[in-house]
Parts: sequence; C-alpha cells; structure tokens
Amino acid sequence: MSTPESLSPVRRPRHARGAAPTLHDVAREAGVSLATASRVLNGSERKVAESFRERVERAASELGYTANVSAQSTARGTSPVIALLVADIADPYFGLIASGVARGADEHGLVVTIAITERDPEREARIVRALRGQRPQGLILAASRTTGPPDTGTARELAEFSRLGGRIVTFGAGEGDGRHVEIDNRSGARALGERMAQLGYRSAILIGAAEGVLTSDERLAGFETGFAAGGGSVDRVVRGDFRRESGTALMAAQLAAGVEPGTLVFGMSDIVAIGAMSAIRDAGRAVGEDIAVCGFDDVPSSSDVAPALTTVRVPLSEVGYQAFRATVDADWQQAPLPLEVIVRASTPGLA
Repeated sequence: MSTPESLSPVRRPRHARGAAPTLHDVAREAGVSLATASRVLNGSERKVAESFRERVERAASELGYTANVSAQSTARGTSPVIALLVADIADPYFGLIASGVARGADEHGLVVTIAITERDPEREARIVRALRGQRPQGLILAASRTTGPPDTGTARELAEFSRLGGRIVTFGAGEGDGRHVEIDNRSGARALGERMAQLGYRSAILIGAAEGVLTSDERLAGFETGFAAGGGSVDRVVRGDFRRESGTALMAAQLAAGVEPGTLVFGMSDIVAIGAMSAIRDAGRAVGEDIAVCGFDDVPSSSDVAPALTTVRVPLSEVGYQAFRATVDADWQQAPLPLEVIVRASTPGLA
C-alpha cells in the first residue's frame, strides 16, 4: 500500500544538517559544474544555456541557497548596493528623495542602504568609513553641504572610497571628481519672492538654518532678491535648523517681539514653515488672513495643513532618481529639474 511519502517524495538536501547550503551543493543538486552555477547565481555577464539556468535556479530555491554578498564584494571589488546618506529620515524631504533612489535601484536589481548623519560631520565620517567595508557601488550624500573648507574626516573617507572605485554623488555644486545633482534653490526662491510681492506683501520675516548651510542660504538669498524686486523688504532673518520644532520656536520668539498683521513669513522648507504656522495659531493669530506663510519643497503635508501652504514644488522623487542614475551611468548628465511656485490659502494676498 502506498504511503504519503511514496506519493509525494521529498528531495533531501545533501548538505550537512544545520549548515547553510553552499554553491557546491547547488551545483551538485543541479547536475552542473561549479563554474556554471556561479555564473548563474553571482550575476556573471557570460551566457549560460537557459536549460542550465533553470536547473541551477530551481536547485538554489529548493536548497534555500543565498549568495554570499560579502564574498562577491571581495571578488568583484563592489557589492550590489547603493548607499544613501540623509540627515533625517523623518523629514519627508529625504523620504521622497529615497523613494526616487529606490526606484532606480529596483530597475537595476540593486539594493539601497540608508544611513542617517544627523548633520554631524564626525558621524558622517564614521558612516562613510563603515560603508567602505561594504564596498557599495555608489554613495549618495543627500544632506545639504556647507560653505567653507570641507570636514577633513569626511573628505578623507570620501577620497578613499573613490580610490577604491566607488562613485560619489552629492547634492548641490561641489568640487572634486564626484558628481553633483543640483536643485536651483536660488531661482526657485526668487520666483516665490516675486510672486509674493505681486500678491501685495511688503514686509517679510525669513526663517532659515544656520548661516553657511548652502540650501538655506541659497533659498533665503533668492527669496530676498525676488521680494525686493517686487517692492517688498525683509525685516528680519532668524536662523535655527531644519526641524519643525525650530520653526515653531523661532516664530514664537518673533511673535513675542511683535509681528504686524499683513506680514509674510518665509520658512526655508515646508517643515520649518509648518512649524511657524503652529506657533502663529498657538498665539491666537490666524494664518493667512493675519500673518501669511510660505515654504519650499511641496512635501505632501504642505497641502494637508489648514490653510494649505504656499510653496515651491521641487520634484524630489525625480531628484533621488537622477542621483541614482549618476551613480550607475557612465555618461550621465543631469536632466532639468523644473521648480514651480504653488500658491495656496496660506498667502491669500493683500488688497
């Protein structure tokens, strides 16, 4: 009489019990040479007959074989990884950029690893040093750079990363052999300033990050230029950091010092601007009708707050995608990244 086992025979793995299956196990199970199994599973560009490929992939699946990425990295000099360094993963600005990088990596069968620098130069240098051991194909530095001489620790680690064959991509204009994805923050902010002046605003408070942070400095300078061109003037520039809490605290301090109705507040990012809106409401003032607020980036939450936030739309997912392409395309050239002023209810205009 037949038994369930005889009706459904189970192929037993031939590798030792409890041990991870090896490439030798896969080759033996598939009935092919070790070299053929390696070409199939380790991504070799040499062609393998489709029948052999199917046998190797089926054997690997049945045995539960997983390629040793560390060993592959040693053999090839790089791993199938793109490293993305961001300042703050909770900031939707970086989340949208990461989505674009991930889209590109998926198209190329690569994996994205994300590290958070917290805008700390020493931490950034440590992360780059640790990543060098993983030998990623590319390293994308998405955090805003600063003016002045670069941090020597990070510069040294990046130079060593490049020497080992990794490609470095940064945001904003930069020096050296790396590639740079540029967002025209200055012209986008200038267009926003001009539009706000057209709406009748004549007095503005600007909220930025610490002096020397390029993204913030470019946006503040561009806005002031455009606003002045339309007849407006900047009364105050206050500085903190990129967090929502910073926008709230800085705006609260300005309200305590006195802010006239009809004043316009420009937060150098949507997150900072949304923080400022919170302080205005907490002070019993109305956003829009009393104190107008605008930001920059057009992150999803900017259209969800009440009133919806006027901003400059940056195609952040496309920015991330282009940064990825810069790591893998030999003849890469940046495609245009158009910015657009989006006027919403937070700046209804003055009669």
